[in-house]
Order: sequence, then structure tokens, then C-alpha cells
Amino acid sequence: MSVSIYHRIVVKIGSNVLTDEQSRPDLGRIAHLVEQVAWLRSQGAEVILVSSGAVAMGRSALPQLSHVNPVLRRQVWASVGQPRLMQIYQQLFENQSAHIAQLLVTKEDFRDREHYLNMKACLQGLLRDEIIPIINENDAVAVTELMFTDNDELAGLVAAAVNADALVILSNVAGIYDGHPSDPNSQLIREIDPTDGQFQRFILPSTSSFGRGGMNTKYRIARKAAILGVHTIIANGKKDNILHEIWNQSGAYTLFPSQKKTSNLKKRLAYQGAETKGKIVINEGAAQALRAAERVSSLLLVGVTAVEGEFERGDIVAIFCGDEELGIGMVQYGSTTARKYLGQKGKKALVHYDYLLIG
Repeated sequence: MSVSIYHRIVVKIGSNVLTDEQSRPDLGRIAHLVEQVAWLRSQGAEVILVSSGAVAMGRSALPQLSHVNPVLRRQVWASVGQPRLMQIYQQLFENQSAHIAQLLVTKEDFRDREHYLNMKACLQGLLRDEIIPIINENDAVAVTELMFTDNDELAGLVAAAVNADALVILSNVAGIYDGHPSDPNSQLIREIDPTDGQFQRFILPSTSSFGRGGMNTKYRIARKAAILGVHTIIANGKKDNILHEIWNQSGAYTLFPSQKKTSNLKKRLAYQGAETKGKIVINEGAAQALRAAERVSSLLLVGVTAVEGEFERGDIVAIFCGDEELGIGMVQYGSTTARKYLGQKGKKALVHYDYLLIG
């Protein structure tokens, strides 16, 4: 058994890794990835798979679907393809004497606290019993506002939920390049400081034939996960033994090294920032208190100048000073009560510092 800095690893496998050049299931590649996951477990790692591929499997089985509505066609392909994908995983992991479990989730499962805690408890139980969770978005029911950007976003949420040491995003390229990956003059960027946004200029707007995201999403999720304390790697899942190399900290890929560990709650807040229910506007004095690095501060109502939108206790709101967005937080008052106490002293904090994420 070799020693690694990683113990709990979330591995996201994209559809472009699981399919060949003709968009058919690449059974040899899937088998090799399963062997690598089994090897990681033999080294003492806990592994969670976030696997795309259901839509690709369904499309391979039923390429001539006549549905004009592309959303409906995707739902049907996902419904047909998901059991086929799991059947493949089931057989391959059985060959490695490993048990698997399936979890199909939607964005709502991360928004709703009870759903979130139930899902998290299930994942913890599976890992405790040495069962490999395989997670995918429930594409059969997830449409419009219920959809993740793609499974990269889902993988980031899962990594936050289980307090993973590492998030590995497997694509069909080795990572972030300083030019187009197909250009022989382009160089792979081996390490990116997640707090430095300058590398965004190297990201090209493209997606795979099955995915909804692209390298831009991978870059965004990798930065966010690393800032929140999870080592994040973008690597080529088509490369043999890539998971062995990542475990041994060798090979060619892009690493976003983790920053200081963040609480699970603040990780969840960071990923739910796009789901804010309202807006809190504060004065400059309150803003300076929240920005201060030398001490932690809650957001008090005395510093609030405006409450916009309708929200309830426990909802997530955006916090602004003028036109500058400072961060997000989980409120302890609903919007009606917050407006009633606006600017008053001696009231309970609108957002306690444990439920506040600035920057």
C-alpha cells in the first residue's frame, strides 16, 4: 500500500471519456478506469464516482429517436441509457470484487436542507461500508432550472458535501493549456493558483457532443473547489493509469492546489451562490467590518440600508455595498422581519458569521 496526500477522492468521468470516436460506449476504457478505481481502494482511498454517460448510452442504443423536442429526447435517452451504464459498471466492479451503489440527484437535492442531509448521510454510510457510490444527474426529470450546469458542477457539490481531499475531473484533454490543446506549440499548465483569475483567458468556449459544459465550467469548478480546500485536478481520462499517476503525484495534468480548509456549511454556501433568494445592501462601515481579516464579524441589522426581494429564514442572500457584491450568507430573519428591524441596534445578527461567506 502506497501513501498519498489524498484519502477521500471524488472522480468525475465525462461522457467524452466513456465513449469512442464514433460516440459508442468505449468498454475497454471504462474497464481500465474501473481497474484504476479498484487499485485506489486497495491503496486505502475512499472513492466516489460522478459518472456521466447515460445520455450517450441511450443515444447509442436508440440513435434515431424522432422527438422534435431536444429536452424530451435527452430525457428519453437518459432513461434508456442509465440502466445500461450501471449494468456495465456493475459487471466490471464485480470482476474487481467491489460493490457499487447508484444515486441519481437533481439540483433540488442540494437546495433542500433535508434532502441534502439525507443524501450526505447515505454517502457517508456507503463509504463506511466500503461501497462505491456512483452518482449521476437524474436527467430524466432534471430540466431547465433543475439542471446542473453539467456533472462538473455536481462533482464539486459532492466533493464539498463529503469533505473530499481531492476532486479529479477526467476529460479527453490533459488539463488547461496556454493555447488550443491541438496546437503543438501549446503548453500544458501544470499548476494554477485558484485565487488568480488570469488563466481564464486561455479557456476556449466549447463543449462535447453529449455534455452541456466545457473547459470553462471545469476551470470555474476547479478554482472554486480548491479555494474551499479541495485539491482539484483536471486530467485526461483517456490516458492509461492516469489515476495511478494522480495518486502518486506524478504525470501530466493541471493541479489547482487547495487553500485552507473551509467548513462544510461554507462550502455549500459557495456552491449555492447562484441560488440567492434576495439582496442585502449594507453601508461602508458594515462592509469594512466584514472585510476585516483580523477578526470575524456577523452582519448586523444596524449596518443594513436596504432589503430587496422576498426570502425566509434559512434562505441564502447576496450581500452588497453599493454596486459591489461582497459575498453571500444564510439569513436568520425573513425579509419582512428584516425590513421591520432595518438599521436598528440590539437585534440578533441578520447573518451570523458561521453562515457568512465573504470574498
